Amino acid sequence: MEQIKKTLRDSATARWSALAIISITMFAGYFLTDVMSPLKPMLEEEFAWSSTNYGLFTSSYGWFNVFFGMLIVGGIILDKMGMRFTGLLSSGIMVLGAGIKFWAISNPTLLTDTTFGIHTQVFWASIGFAIFAVGVEVSGITVSKIIVKWFKGKEMALAMGMQMAIARMGTLLAMAAPVPLATFFADKHPQLVNGELVEKMGPSISAPIAFALTLLVIGFISFFIYMAMDKKLDASIVDSGETDSDEPFKFSDIFSIVKNKGFWLIAVLCVLFYSSVFPFIKYAADLMVNKYGLSQNVAGLIPSALPLGTLFLTPIFGSIYDKKGKGATMMIIGAGLIIFVHTIFSLPILNYWFVALILTMILGVALSLVPSAMWPSTPKIIPENQLGTAFSLIFWIQNWGLMGIPYLIGVVLDKSNPEVLAAKAQIANGVEGVTVPLYDYTNPMLIFAGLGVLALFVAFLLKAEDKKKGYGLQLPNIKS
Repeated sequence: MEQIKKTLRDSATARWSALAIISITMFAGYFLTDVMSPLKPMLEEEFAWSSTNYGLFTSSYGWFNVFFGMLIVGGIILDKMGMRFTGLLSSGIMVLGAGIKFWAISNPTLLTDTTFGIHTQVFWASIGFAIFAVGVEVSGITVSKIIVKWFKGKEMALAMGMQMAIARMGTLLAMAAPVPLATFFADKHPQLVNGELVEKMGPSISAPIAFALTLLVIGFISFFIYMAMDKKLDASIVDSGETDSDEPFKFSDIFSIVKNKGFWLIAVLCVLFYSSVFPFIKYAADLMVNKYGLSQNVAGLIPSALPLGTLFLTPIFGSIYDKKGKGATMMIIGAGLIIFVHTIFSLPILNYWFVALILTMILGVALSLVPSAMWPSTPKIIPENQLGTAFSLIFWIQNWGLMGIPYLIGVVLDKSNPEVLAAKAQIANGVEGVTVPLYDYTNPMLIFAGLGVLALFVAFLLKAEDKKKGYGLQLPNIKS
């Protein structure tokens, strides 16, 4: 009997090692993505940012990805040029964007000028964040396709869950570390006081960003190691006689993707779900200060429980999907949990820190359930040779929400709390003895809850479409 030739991905050690290496880049990317969240009160105090300024900055994540279609371009490059080239390119873009962001935040003198009607510091920090976002999003679709390549017919959902868990350790670190880092590296630097720059001691807001930039450089270097492994995998595939795609990607494939109803349901569910979670994380530490009365030094610790929970639960849920199936059902349950959590957050009662902790942990369950089922379901709907472009289109649609919702929340927060803006204006004009009231977060939380309701509706539609088309979303991923 002829011996079956195996490829490098048949080695558990090789495929899990490849996953570990590419996860370093995503860990660093997730850290920089949310590093500013616990620093919002510091930005307001040191640099006189408003919630609208902060919302504008966070919304810049989607500027280039959405308006210039960079994500779609990245997906096409991925399918045409391959994972090694695209991964290295996107990692380099992340480093470039992070460098610009660090330069802007470490130069408070930029606040004395405006660019296109925006404080110059906010403008350049946003440009850096927007460039970084192109890199991290394209890296995300590249990593997703890499996992499909290495884990096809094996523990795909578990692998995606593990990668997401490692990446969200970056989010966990971003919730817990920035304030201690900024405080530890406190120095004398220009701060905006009564509209003028004054040299005084204060926290170094640029220190956490410098740390993030260092992590990104490490991730960039580590990708060279993955490239060597990927070359060996391709060689082993050729030797075994396997093929990864029936035919190469064609630009006409874009039309077949967008005509697929299952694709649109996954994409809309993605944008609704992530828009109810990631923008929330951007404001979570500030919520803990204003609604639950925590000090700024510890406010980031409760939101850090969210990625901490996903660290353990996402691989577990991914393994369940691999072995038992029920992917559509998992997405429905996750969307329901989103509604519950944000509804309770919006109520003007139960203002106890342990209630916030419990709600955050439940939100972590939702953030584990939905992605651990949603991303492994996409290859069941879209052919492998179109996956890079399909993922990029999904991420592009998602970025509309990640761009618009944070800015909307910032504007709604200011509009819902005019007394806060009035008090800050008095302080800026030199009025002494003014007490700044706390923000009321009711309306922003209701917006997040509404997104959860829409996500639940789409999840039910996706389950119905799966039953009609037979995608196999309710079936296990591991083939016997």
